Amino acid sequence: MVKASSAPPRPPCRLYLITPPVIENLNAFAGALETALDAGDVAALQIRLKSADPQMIRDAVARLLPIAQSRGVAVILNDDPEQARATGCDGVHVGQSDTDLAQARRIMGPDAMIGVTCHDSRHLAMEAAEGGADYVAFGAFYPTQTKATEYRADPELLTIWQETMETPCVAIGGVTPATASALAQAGADFVAVSGAVWNHPEGPAAAVRAFNYALTEV
Repeated sequence: MVKASSAPPRPPCRLYLITPPVIENLNAFAGALETALDAGDVAALQIRLKSADPQMIRDAVARLLPIAQSRGVAVILNDDPEQARATGCDGVHVGQSDTDLAQARRIMGPDAMIGVTCHDSRHLAMEAAEGGADYVAFGAFYPTQTKATEYRADPELLTIWQETMETPCVAIGGVTPATASALAQAGADFVAVSGAVWNHPEGPAAAVRAFNYALTEV
């Protein structure tokens, strides 16, 4: 949706957590998640387990969803709208090579949250926004070891998006507490983070506090 000239100021940028790509001990990770979510403001949790089989994903959602939802954190499943609907997730995130947005909406229903990966492309993001996406994700902005990346987005893309479009945008890819505030200033509505939280030397709670501090400094 194109932004009207009289649009109100946007809300503060918030943290969007993504699980590690592999969870070896679900109970231990559930404890780490509780600690992280209790440490500060988190808008959403994306369960992203690319190499897991369907049963492992169902088990992970069953264990993690109540922890997040009881704290007011939306739960987004990566890639699979059928699983997302069946397991009670709040939404689904789809990539350019996954289920298309229209089909995901038909499966999930009108009230579900659907996000779309748009890499470094404003054109893809505008198509997603016009198609009814609830948010678009740009990145990677920085080098990351969490996943292989083919695209490198410039923070100016976030600024242009904020000046022209109403659909919220997520900045992803190598985001740390040191870089989060710059992305928020550029125009990110959310910063999506995985390794910088779960691999933080002082633990995930310290990482969430550091991100919250960085984002409130904007």
